Amino acid sequence: METFDDLFAVLEKAGAEQYGQEAVSQLEHALQCAQLAEQEGAAPASVVAALLHDVGHLIHDLGDDAALRGIDDRHEFSGAAILDRWFGPDVTEPVRLHVDAKRWLCHAEGSYFSTLSPASVRSLELQGGVFDKEDADRFIAQPYARAAVAVRRWDDIGKVEGLATPPLSHYRELAEQVRRA
Repeated sequence: METFDDLFAVLEKAGAEQYGQEAVSQLEHALQCAQLAEQEGAAPASVVAALLHDVGHLIHDLGDDAALRGIDDRHEFSGAAILDRWFGPDVTEPVRLHVDAKRWLCHAEGSYFSTLSPASVRSLELQGGVFDKEDADRFIAQPYARAAVAVRRWDDIGKVEGLATPPLSHYRELAEQVRRA
């Protein structure tokens, strides 16, 4: 993925595939997350982070069933690394931290775990499980941790089959505005 155009081409083409065991495609999930962020009045960089938080799933060669085979694709790190070509930390850090945000939420909010989809529970185990108090405290003290928690919350609920969203072009324009020169 060499250009900004490539990023959006991958999101559009590879994103059309089913999102693991979820009821939506990767692209539908991305658009729903961005729409949720936008509806909450999130900063433009947070809307873009919500849109692109799972791009790492689209660029690895592990197959779409990696988690079912017991493999953590570490998509948060590969996604943040790709996005670093075009965006600053206000986009890349929430992407990099959104998996740890799930681990933190499971520790910080007792009822959070019960809201996770079966696929998310399975991936949580592969990603290291629920944080203990020390790891939770260390996580939430990081810059951008709160933004990552917001992305995580949108990630959890942006999986509604058939939900109407603005098109990818709408968020592409926003990403152009947020993009580093």
